[in-house]
Amino acid sequence: MSQKTFFITGANSGFGLAVATAASEQGHTVIGTVRSEASQARLAERLPAVRSVLCDVTEFDRIPDVVEQAEIDHGPVDVLINNAGYGHEGLLEESPLDEMRRQFDVNVFGAVAVAKAFLPRFRERRRGFIVNVTSMGGMITMPGIAYYCGSKFALQGISEVMRAEMAPFGVHVTALCPGSFRTDWAGRSMVRTERSIDDYDALFDPIREARQAKSGKQLGDPNKLAAAVLSLIESANPPPQLLLGSDALKLVSDRIERLQQEIEAWKSVTVSTDG
Repeated sequence: MSQKTFFITGANSGFGLAVATAASEQGHTVIGTVRSEASQARLAERLPAVRSVLCDVTEFDRIPDVVEQAEIDHGPVDVLINNAGYGHEGLLEESPLDEMRRQFDVNVFGAVAVAKAFLPRFRERRRGFIVNVTSMGGMITMPGIAYYCGSKFALQGISEVMRAEMAPFGVHVTALCPGSFRTDWAGRSMVRTERSIDDYDALFDPIREARQAKSGKQLGDPNKLAAAVLSLIESANPPPQLLLGSDALKLVSDRIERLQQEIEAWKSVTVSTDG
């Protein structure tokens, strides 16, 4: 791969750290955002070659200045890895709207704000690659993660529109849709709403317990995800979305099959509304 400059949000852990490590090891210039000086110090110790910048993606008004300074300091960015995000777990009835607002501020508005800071730069240069990290949870759902799935469904749709709008300018956009990987997503990084309604115990308690038990033991290897991302960046014809992980493949494929069955079962009602 020709040498590129990467801008990676949330570079101090999870997928962001894995991609930053792989890109740095291959000799690429990596600019990584972190939210605190403590995280900045840890990243510098772990990956001294990475240029870290302090940036909370929910500080929307500050993001254009961060991006401008990054390009002044390190040259034009070729690849944006829009990775910063977290998971929220909680039943819909039990979860306060403030938790939904925070989930969307980070996972949707933050990601879009960062992308928008790069869109004019990529458009004017007639090149660039945006990888928006969504999730298989942007294509399927399960009880207990309504806010998270909602945020990822939103980013998935926005990514598809962004791809269509940027294609005439030679800019690629792909939504990365990982399944379960060995990151902190289901561990310390996850915000969990406290349980309060007994009626949901039978439905949700086994799901929460299974997720906690599985944390750190998932099938997906973040280092292999990073290798896949670097291969994606090299593609001349990247896909609108890329599933990663055999669980993502199975669950999304099953959902597509069910959707096709539902469409067929209700087709007569669907077409009955034409005038």
